[in-house]
Amino acid sequence: MKIYKKGSLYLTEGGEMRDDLINIYKDAPAIFETIREEIGKVVVGQKAVVEQILVGILAGGHILLESNPGLGKTLLVKTIASTTGLHFSRIQCTPDLMPADITGTTLIEEVEGSKHFRFEEGPIFANIVLADEINRASPRTQSAMLEAMQEKQVTVGKNTYRLEEPFFVLATQNPIEMEGTFPLPEAQLDRFLLKVFIDYPSPEEEYQIMERYTGHAEPKVERVITRRELLSLQQLVRDVPISDDLKRAAIKAVVSSRSWEGVEYGASPRASIGLILASKARALLSGRDYVDRADLEVMARPIFRHRIILTFDSERRGVTTDQVISEIMKAI
Repeated sequence: MKIYKKGSLYLTEGGEMRDDLINIYKDAPAIFETIREEIGKVVVGQKAVVEQILVGILAGGHILLESNPGLGKTLLVKTIASTTGLHFSRIQCTPDLMPADITGTTLIEEVEGSKHFRFEEGPIFANIVLADEINRASPRTQSAMLEAMQEKQVTVGKNTYRLEEPFFVLATQNPIEMEGTFPLPEAQLDRFLLKVFIDYPSPEEEYQIMERYTGHAEPKVERVITRRELLSLQQLVRDVPISDDLKRAAIKAVVSSRSWEGVEYGASPRASIGLILASKARALLSGRDYVDRADLEVMARPIFRHRIILTFDSERRGVTTDQVISEIMKAI
């Protein structure tokens, strides 16, 4: 990102830049490196996963994490929340979970002989909300999160309550144990900026995990940045320059997904916006002041994989969404 000085003002392509943004911009590479080091104290390996989650947070989007049980999804989210010092809450999704258990409810309490209504906030009122096994919640309860994810507000009765910025939903789901689950509808999946897969660790990494968590003291992390600094970094993401050629390439990839062979439904315009923002965030995370082709190629999979619906014939032949995304990106 180029920063110009005009008189006593600092300017970017997006306009005037405050002094606090100048400072956080200069410190950004060191901040991200420290965050990775702190997360590495608790989470072994999974560097690509950590990068994608940090990209999602910088871009201000929600993230869907998918993996088999026991791969540390919850631990990873809690660790990232600790390094950022943000208010963290966890929702364990079950079939009997009600919408009010998420959003909160209005209570009647008696004070000095008179009755008053008081709103009791639910766990959605946090900066980072972990919706654990979201596909186990009923569709009614899943839909209770839609307004919070899209509008960053909660409506209970006739009252609307704003959620504090920054606000992220990091939801997890397991690709196995489908009995008793409610798959997320496409309209709700589209509200997640990224869908991130977590794979098994290598044998060497699994040995490190065993050594680390069979001792007396479990590792702890320290806070690296403040809420205000994170909001400043999110603002900086939108100022990262990207060429018109890469913008057109992103649009071409999204449009191509809608008519690609073996695809029943392609990506929505949200994918275009998400791909550009995620690429900008990855560039800033990498310490670069511009977006390059690699940013688009790396972020295409987590951006597209939950927005592209394959035909029945493609699924029958064992074609995966990631394979289709790779073909699309090579073609453009």
